[in-house]
Amino acid sequence: MMNLFPKTHIDFLKYRKVYFSLFAAVLVAGVICFFTKGFNMGIDFTGGTMVQVQFNAPVEMSQVREALSATGANSELQSYGNNAFSISEKSTEQEVGVVQARIEKALDALNVPYTVQQTNSVGPAVGESMTERALWAILLSLVFIIIYVAFRFSNILWGISGVVALFHDLWVMALAFSITGREIDLVVVAAFLTVAGFSINDTIVIFDRMRENIRLHPKMDAAELINTSINETLSRTVITTVTVLFALFVLYFLGGEVINSFAFAMLIGCISGVYSTIALTTPLVYTWTHGQLVADDTNRPATQHNVETFVNEQNRKNNKRNRRNRR
Repeated sequence: MMNLFPKTHIDFLKYRKVYFSLFAAVLVAGVICFFTKGFNMGIDFTGGTMVQVQFNAPVEMSQVREALSATGANSELQSYGNNAFSISEKSTEQEVGVVQARIEKALDALNVPYTVQQTNSVGPAVGESMTERALWAILLSLVFIIIYVAFRFSNILWGISGVVALFHDLWVMALAFSITGREIDLVVVAAFLTVAGFSINDTIVIFDRMRENIRLHPKMDAAELINTSINETLSRTVITTVTVLFALFVLYFLGGEVINSFAFAMLIGCISGVYSTIALTTPLVYTWTHGQLVADDTNRPATQHNVETFVNEQNRKNNKRNRRNRR
């Protein structure tokens, strides 16, 4: 493995109370912001009008976008090749004619002949269906991540801690979109799910190292074992994240308006994902397992205590079985 840093000995768990306090602050800020500012939902969720046009001569997408911006309306523009474009705006069913007339007036300013191929109205029923499907997609992904991590590491608490970190990342992304007023569409939902996969990947890398260190150092204290595992994977985490961030910065600044919100969501999510993996996942594992298993005897490592607990439980069952047989 390539090492960007020399071997580090950072005590990450030392500041776990600070991490938990910041997590609580983010939750409170999110609740306040969501109820006061809300979200700027796209046409996929709110409903609106979509007009498809075909130009008879080549025209640049930037020209069409500039003409639409001159109307003062917030229009979504997509290109389908062969000088065909789809233009969408939020509206009610009663405003379809008004929206189409405004779009046609803006396109007339380009002085390029065109044909309106079709005009569709996306009703609120479709918007509600897409909203429900998006929420189900996110919820099911979190549930299956818990199942996968719990199965892989034979500990459901590890899976739950990983999902808490994922929830933190999605919450931070939602908060960023609420504060900035950026529009949320299905492309942004795809970014949310992508960040979930990116974040849990970092978590699994650290969990794998923790499991390996438990086998290599069975008598190591739980806090030392977790800190050692994070430090040993820190270089890999930084290299991976910085590489992804380089690509995302290029997409954000040079990718154009169509994928700008996607790149913005990925930037926020990746940065938050690295933070939550180190500052939430492993401290939660330490708090839940170390606190419950060795609170009564902090001089014994967690792994040793687990073995002793298991052996004592088996002896208790055997003694109970022998007494029953003697009767």
